[in-house]
Amino acid sequence: MPHRTKTDSRMLLRRLRDTLAQGSPGQERLDRITTIIAESMGTDVCSVYLFRDPDTLELCATEGLKPESVHHTRLRLGEGLVGKSARLARPINTANAPAEQGFRYMPETGEDVFTSFLGVPIQRLGERLGVLVVQSRESRLYSEDEVYGLEVVAMVLAEMTELGAFVGMSADMPSPHMRQAVLHGIPAQEGEAEGHVWLHQPRVVITNLVNDDSQAELKRLQQAVNALRVSVDDMLAATRSRDKEHMEVLQTYRMFAHSRGWLKRMEEDIRLGLSAEAAVEKEQSEARARLETVPDAYLRDRLHDLDDLSNRLLRILTGQGNETGAEMPERPILVARNIGPGELLEYGRNLRGVVLEEGSVGSHAAIVARALAIPLIINVPRITTEALNGDHILVDGTEGVVHLRPDDSITSAFRDKMAMQAKAQERYASLRGKPATALCGTRITLKMNAGLMADLPSLRSSGAEAVGLFRTELQFLIRDKMPKRAELVANYTRVLDAAHGKKVYFRTLDIGSDKVTPYMKRPDEPNPAMGWRALRVGLDKPGVLRMQLQALIRAAAGRPLSVMFPLVAQASEFDRARDVLMRELDRERRLGHVLPEKVEIGTMLETPSLAYAPDSFFKAVDFISIGGNDLKQFFFAADRENELVRRRYDTLNLSFLTFLQHIVDRCHVAGTDLSFCGEDAGRPLDALAFAGIGIQALSMRPASVGPVKSLIRRANLNEVSEIIARTKARGLENARPALLDYVASLP
Repeated sequence: MPHRTKTDSRMLLRRLRDTLAQGSPGQERLDRITTIIAESMGTDVCSVYLFRDPDTLELCATEGLKPESVHHTRLRLGEGLVGKSARLARPINTANAPAEQGFRYMPETGEDVFTSFLGVPIQRLGERLGVLVVQSRESRLYSEDEVYGLEVVAMVLAEMTELGAFVGMSADMPSPHMRQAVLHGIPAQEGEAEGHVWLHQPRVVITNLVNDDSQAELKRLQQAVNALRVSVDDMLAATRSRDKEHMEVLQTYRMFAHSRGWLKRMEEDIRLGLSAEAAVEKEQSEARARLETVPDAYLRDRLHDLDDLSNRLLRILTGQGNETGAEMPERPILVARNIGPGELLEYGRNLRGVVLEEGSVGSHAAIVARALAIPLIINVPRITTEALNGDHILVDGTEGVVHLRPDDSITSAFRDKMAMQAKAQERYASLRGKPATALCGTRITLKMNAGLMADLPSLRSSGAEAVGLFRTELQFLIRDKMPKRAELVANYTRVLDAAHGKKVYFRTLDIGSDKVTPYMKRPDEPNPAMGWRALRVGLDKPGVLRMQLQALIRAAAGRPLSVMFPLVAQASEFDRARDVLMRELDRERRLGHVLPEKVEIGTMLETPSLAYAPDSFFKAVDFISIGGNDLKQFFFAADRENELVRRRYDTLNLSFLTFLQHIVDRCHVAGTDLSFCGEDAGRPLDALAFAGIGIQALSMRPASVGPVKSLIRRANLNEVSEIIARTKARGLENARPALLDYVASLP
């Protein structure tokens, strides 16, 4: 068999381009392509296998195998050498295919006479599209040049597939971005939404895959790389004073941008016949493929950096930035790899929902999504490559499921579910002015969580009696520099004004862990969630804490003020924080400023250790708010960001309820007000259990107030308490089944 040359490669790519330009049907195009590749490479066989679904490859065209096997031969992912190449996302090259581990003989194809085998994956930006295979009767390994050349051809086939060049090959095999897809992620904000995809960063569309002048393309690539290097150096120069992590990312960008190996590989692709854009995307696709197989988190991050840098280079080459001229569709649902809080706020309430490929339940974006009351699903694999602008999309933020391009039956069922929930919300609205009083006469105070001015209108419409948690960190996270005291005063004043006399519990700055400001240095910590964060930062760096407390005092201006400190692990930390606040009150008095009418000083209880603080602590605090999200993960040693363990432990586990009962009893003895704040407080059954063990105030997202109030008004908390006690006496682990039976029996 003749060896490939670079001239052969360019000629082959041009023939493929000409075939693509023809107006023939998709199947005819693909048949012609396999013939061209076999002729050009001097092989007996060329076959194209494409994915008909995420787990099944189908023989879609062949030159050399039996024609009747086309669209009949199918392989599971990982099955045979073809499936193995697809699963590993790398070439399989063997001189003796039948002797190769994993070989599967497919008699319907007539391939038994072909000994040598070379299969390379057809992939685009991490999306597996299929496998390109050549085979020959003679027993030989294909050379490195031949393997490399076939990878270049596979990349062009991937782009052709992406552009819909093979639509209509088979009636039961939908083209890319036309088939419906069900994708699963992690719920970060409950709720359901129907709408159309709006990509935060639209994909770059490459239409010129093959070059006519390699020297001209090499010059274009070099100019684009030079522009990229300048932009990265400018970003680095402008970021000298920022945090270490940001600097490390930009340093990595700079390293890749100046990498000779990266540039050399792209130049080689251009010499083989690809355009500059296609060469960049080929390297990017290979980096994406490696991402899926690298177990080391640090290396995965570096490959992500290379991926991001490739995107920048592609946008320079094509001129396709974020402003593509496309109009945002009706009922937009934002789809992005990740997004910052400021960018999400710019979209505001125009969005119906958000779907992210990355993210965390405690991220800035998740906090903003909750504030805007829009469904959010995170860690949805490949959503940015699967979705196109304008695609019909259903977002189930409660279950963490995304339906992309759904069929009519799924859409109908989803709309029925949304209609039922809308009807329920109408019913809850009738309870807005009524108290959450159980049948036994016990009254539960329902509060709402907030973090933005946009939340405050919900205080009246939801029926909440107070803002049980106002997250002050959002004003720090959504900007690239430290806010000034005057700005904080103005913001807190607007919050208190909008509350119209209802109490607002301001939580002081809770940063650290996954909430990091761009202008504060982030320490390198092995476990940030249990590290230097929240009040620990405020006590070690008191300047920001003092400025925030001064702003709160001035914003109150004669009105009552409630301040609570986050992540207090021992009584002495609360004592120190309270002393800071008392000194600031004294300072404001001496400056002649109007002091709050009354100041309440409390704390979040988020660490098990604080539940066993001395009696003096429980008497010293004016109130305690159980921070359920953090407390539960520390109690069960289960990171709520870790999908392997976060669902394993239940809030209604009797060990956890017994621990909460201990806190209730201590607060009762000390006469300290107690509330429960967190996601679980907004789940009606969980809220009922908390009320049953004696927690008489609950703080939740506004949309949960109605459902929780409705259930409490139908229940007898004495009966709930008895059910929990009986379940515990029986030695059972969880109270949920018994409480579900109780709720089912209610009229």
